Amino acid sequence: MSDLVTTSVKDGILTIRMNRPDKKNALTVEMYDDLTKAIKDAEKDKNVRVILITGAGDSFCAGNDLKDFLENPPKSKNAPVLKFVRAIADAKLPIVAAVNGTAVGLGVTMLLHCDFIYVAKDATLSLPFVNLGLVPEAAASLLLPRLAGHPRAAEMLMLGEPFSAKAAVDAGIANAVCEPEDLEATALKTAKKLAAKPRNALLHTKALLRRDFESVAARIDAEADIFRECLDSDDAKEAFTAFKEKRKPKFQ
Repeated sequence: MSDLVTTSVKDGILTIRMNRPDKKNALTVEMYDDLTKAIKDAEKDKNVRVILITGAGDSFCAGNDLKDFLENPPKSKNAPVLKFVRAIADAKLPIVAAVNGTAVGLGVTMLLHCDFIYVAKDATLSLPFVNLGLVPEAAASLLLPRLAGHPRAAEMLMLGEPFSAKAAVDAGIANAVCEPEDLEATALKTAKKLAAKPRNALLHTKALLRRDFESVAARIDAEADIFRECLDSDDAKEAFTAFKEKRKPKFQ
């Protein structure tokens, strides 16, 4: 495992920290592999009862590192990003997320697979897939309308504009807004409560809550197929070129 994703276990809680603060924890192929391994290893460890995920520095996760993403596009169903999405979606252990600062793209859609989500008051979230000529992933097109309702999900996914921590709670994406200095302690407090519960009953309860995973898995694959098509489109090429050139894209 690289130092771009760090892990530590204490009191039955595995803390996974995305550790690339200079890049707002934007994810690379290597980081996806590390995150997948951390989750799968935790599932095998009987001493781990809860997973807590957060980001180092002033950001949770800025989504894909665009340079790495363009050099290593997810062209197959076994792409590292899809392995991570399936790992977090299918995780048997409870997952608590502490969202600090910026959360973009997959930095938001991964939250749809967490069980308890606490967001710093000054956090900004966004789902800018359409603005890049792409479609949502991680089954966001299925899960977000269920949580937020169609109109609000359409606003978040089709306009792709930033939204606040309060809006995330109002949309059902997060449990509570916290002061930035209290964020991690609040998430840890919940993680400790979960770790003290009877493990078997906890895992079964999560499994029952997520019993429709087959539809989630099917949507992850369906989104990925369309995502790959969109990656090769003129619109996506223009969006990424404009991003690199720091200008507004001109879609035809």
